[in-house]
Amino acid sequence: MNLNTPNFSRFTHDGLEFAFFDEGPPDGVPILLIHGFASSASVNWVYTGWLKTLVDAGYRVIAIDNRGHGDSDKPHDASFYHCSAMASDALALLDHLDLAGAHILGYSMGARIAAFAAVQSPARVSSLVFGGLGLGMVDGVGDWDPIADALLASSLADVTHDRGRMFRAFADQTKSDRIALAACIRTSRDSISREQAAHIFAPTLIAVGTKDDLAGSPQGLAALMPHATALDIPNRDHMLAVGDKVFKQAVLEFLAEAPTP
Repeated sequence: MNLNTPNFSRFTHDGLEFAFFDEGPPDGVPILLIHGFASSASVNWVYTGWLKTLVDAGYRVIAIDNRGHGDSDKPHDASFYHCSAMASDALALLDHLDLAGAHILGYSMGARIAAFAAVQSPARVSSLVFGGLGLGMVDGVGDWDPIADALLASSLADVTHDRGRMFRAFADQTKSDRIALAACIRTSRDSISREQAAHIFAPTLIAVGTKDDLAGSPQGLAALMPHATALDIPNRDHMLAVGDKVFKQAVLEFLAEAPTP
């Protein structure tokens, strides 16, 4: 087992083929990782040290490349990218692995997908970690159309929108399919309602960087949920919080107290 370059496998769901890895002890407590927009399982979870951290703690670590990302299929039709569909992909991976349930850790868009999975199939979610998304889960995170425009621009030099430049540069760095990502960002911004948040009963940790101007307040979201705790990740913005050691330690402590799947 090489935690720097895990072996990816594939499965089919909803007419699409998905890449995923499944590492750590087969009898370990399973945790499903769902990456953020324009990222991938490797970028979000391997290169940041999460895979090693969780495997060293004895967990069975499963991570999916979301549709439109990584080595999974990348349709260019925006109708494929609603969060409910991507949540069904994550749950289908649990089916593929014959797992009744798991802890779920999602970052940014992945946190939104995790929330939809908890709404769709609460019995399968033992606990939740929402990284990089707080009250924006229910209130939205602003106008992202300029990001789609930035992804479709001829080059980074043509992009003047600050947030658009950030995501375009990230997409270029990860050699992503920018047409698929532009389609994804147009329809993956679905929000859960306050009522739905109030009915997510799984223990939940909501962790957001103190310099994150995208996520919204973690305390604000935690106040809407019956069993949620907020964590401020000190001096981290949206891009840097994901691999932070404070975040990792808090997740390990949270999982140690969470119900076993």
